[in-house]
Amino acid sequence: MAADKGTILERTTQFAFESELRPRRFAGWSCESEKKTDQRGGVMDVYDYAMQLEKDGETYYRDGAARSINKGLKHILNMLADAEVKHYNILSQMKGGAPVELGEATILKDAKNIFVQMREEGDFGGSSVSEIDLYKGAQEIEKKTENFYREKAVQVGDAVQQEVLLRMAKEENKHYFILEQVIDFVSRPDHWLENAEFYHLDEY
Repeated sequence: MAADKGTILERTTQFAFESELRPRRFAGWSCESEKKTDQRGGVMDVYDYAMQLEKDGETYYRDGAARSINKGLKHILNMLADAEVKHYNILSQMKGGAPVELGEATILKDAKNIFVQMREEGDFGGSSVSEIDLYKGAQEIEKKTENFYREKAVQVGDAVQQEVLLRMAKEENKHYFILEQVIDFVSRPDHWLENAEFYHLDEY
């Protein structure tokens, strides 16, 4: 069953609060002291927690895409969901001790191409200011996930894992920026057309 926004944000906020209160000392993510209790009362280590964050993000975007009737926005939301799946798989590999290679992310270029197509085709309908809360909620998730990865990158003892986590944090920041363009499009379509900030997405 899909998690609602409140559940996702509540879980993320609770973990962030606990992180500030409890000192952490470990060489890698798999340390036993890094385990926490999930909502069912079971034990969840930080790999599982991070994977759940990505799974929640995917669910959030898939749900938004299903609700949107704007072709371009639907495409962007599904693209963001696919990016969360990519992160989930990377975390799963890291948890299993498998070699991890984070390929070059093209999401900004891809998002720019979609925005350009939307403008050329006049695809401005089917969106409402009522959707802004959804996109702002997604931004909050992206920001919290980015901060989580940056925190863990400082704590891990493996240089390769550290690099992967920092790159994933950077990708979450890119997702946040894309959502900023989506919010601008939905809330001020005339301004969005005039300024065309999305043309510089791949320079971000």
